[in-house]
Amino acid sequence: MSVEGTTSAAGSNVRSARRLRKIGVVALLVGVLGAGLVYWLGKPPRDVMDDPSMGGFNKANQRQMEMMYGKMGTMTEDLFQHLKRPGTQAAIIAIGGVLVAAGCFYFARLVSYGGDAEADK
Repeated sequence: MSVEGTTSAAGSNVRSARRLRKIGVVALLVGVLGAGLVYWLGKPPRDVMDDPSMGGFNKANQRQMEMMYGKMGTMTEDLFQHLKRPGTQAAIIAIGGVLVAAGCFYFARLVSYGGDAEADK
């Protein structure tokens, strides 16, 4: 391979790495802003269990759920109830944004190191 071909490949790798880093920063910002927006604008579900007069109200419902679906059904119902909360949704969005950004930064690093390894040959 000629020297001219090597420099153009290295320049292409640098541009790709820079583009991946920009995408990573944008993904991080969108994730954090989206999570904040969901958290602040989200309306927490009305929890009737906070009312002291409702103590033991859903005991029969929980027992029936346990009898029909077992402990896994109860656990699944609890999971769905937690996923309806804006704090949980915001955390999922923020974690997703961080993971996408980390992936972009990781691949940008691999591309930039790949360009240095080819230039050394």
